[in-house]
Amino acid sequence: MPIGYLLVRTGSAGPERIAAVLLRGRTAELLARSLAFATAVTALSLLLGCALALLVARSDLPGRRVLAVLAPLPLAVPSYVAAFAWISYFPGLAGPVGAVLVLTLCCYPYVYLPVLAVLRQSDPATEEVARSLGRRPWAALREVTLPRIAPAAGAGGLLVALYALSDFGAVSIMRFDVFTRVIHTSYSASFDRTPAAVLGLLLVVVTVAISAGERRIRRRDLARVGSGLPRTPATLPLGAWRPWALGVAGLVVAAALAFPIAALLWWSGTGLSGDFEGTRMLASLGATAWFAGLAALACTLAAIPVGVLAARYRGRYVTAVEQSVWAAHALPGLVIALALVFLGVRVLPDLYQRTPLLVLAYVVLFLPSAVAAVRSSVELSSPRVEEVARSLGARPGEVLRRVTVPLAAPGIATGAALVLLTAMKELPATLLLRPTGTDTLATRLWSHTGVGAYAAAAPYGLVLVLLALGPTILLMRSTGSWSERA
Repeated sequence: MPIGYLLVRTGSAGPERIAAVLLRGRTAELLARSLAFATAVTALSLLLGCALALLVARSDLPGRRVLAVLAPLPLAVPSYVAAFAWISYFPGLAGPVGAVLVLTLCCYPYVYLPVLAVLRQSDPATEEVARSLGRRPWAALREVTLPRIAPAAGAGGLLVALYALSDFGAVSIMRFDVFTRVIHTSYSASFDRTPAAVLGLLLVVVTVAISAGERRIRRRDLARVGSGLPRTPATLPLGAWRPWALGVAGLVVAAALAFPIAALLWWSGTGLSGDFEGTRMLASLGATAWFAGLAALACTLAAIPVGVLAARYRGRYVTAVEQSVWAAHALPGLVIALALVFLGVRVLPDLYQRTPLLVLAYVVLFLPSAVAAVRSSVELSSPRVEEVARSLGARPGEVLRRVTVPLAAPGIATGAALVLLTAMKELPATLLLRPTGTDTLATRLWSHTGVGAYAAAAPYGLVLVLLALGPTILLMRSTGSWSERA
């Protein structure tokens, strides 16, 4: 539907107008800047996410249980809140450096969580065999374990790249022109929406190319039969690098989580605008939890068949289904919201500004978070187990219910928790599609921030972070971070 909306808007302009937008110099510059920005954010997020996951799951780092709990919490901090926190204290960060910093600190958990889940599920026997053949502990980790986490890291990296391409809040506050900011400006500042629609379609093409490239390099020979013996993997000694590792991990958590929270607390304590209304806060809290819960349920139910198809089958149909998920996800939330407004007004007027249409927007936006987690988890379970079940007379639906889904349960739970966290802080689609008279924590925070009432906005940001503790605990349980092995 969003792509159809863009095609209708673009097609009405005619080929000459479309060519004029595509061939102008600013479009090429915008494309290069957006790709460089997404590449930088993705590379840094892969580095931080994989490093933190390895420190938590495999090293002797002091306090790794605490790190396991704190590392994914930046998912609960909206990118526009983090951007405001940094630029309010360091105005010189405005521009590409600040935008890359904020998006990296907000996005590295997309890599950290699936990689940690794979490390928790991996049988340490293969590492032990490598060490018995003369490999040192870190060499065994590099040659045996790192290839096994490649699919999860690739899926997380793809999510980060798409997030960087579609984010609007952080780049706007940092005053850095990429696709999303230019598209939003074109939509809001002009009645001619053709340039925005053309740029939106170009963004879809870029997204399809990125997802196709990730799919092509994905490894296929990483499945195993069984889960191995229930024993603790060997701890890798950090030695002289321990203080450095502890310092870097502490610096990442402080910059991604402690600093934005400190900024919110400071604005809450020193601001003077407005009076805090407890009733409105409770109503916004309830609406946020309700909408995010519905989004997590809907995305999980939709992600299971798509994730299984992507992990087990090949063909044009499967490729089209999977890539359509990524393509729609890369569109700015504003474009998706406008497409669904068009649908609601023209086709489904009874659903316009009602909960089902908002949940549909969340599915379009956040389904990849669930699909990536399900796909990675299914890929790690051997298809031979399913073949044995079918040879014993089980029907395909029964195999899915009794074999495939239970084996992929950790990935399914991780995807659901990721959707829950992300839906809590979603802004553009919620602003346009929420039921009349209903506000979420994110919309209340944004409305106050837009008029400079930072003291009034800060409590909503703090409650949003606190609300994210529940899904974070679910994420930690699904990845094994709260087990005794941590």
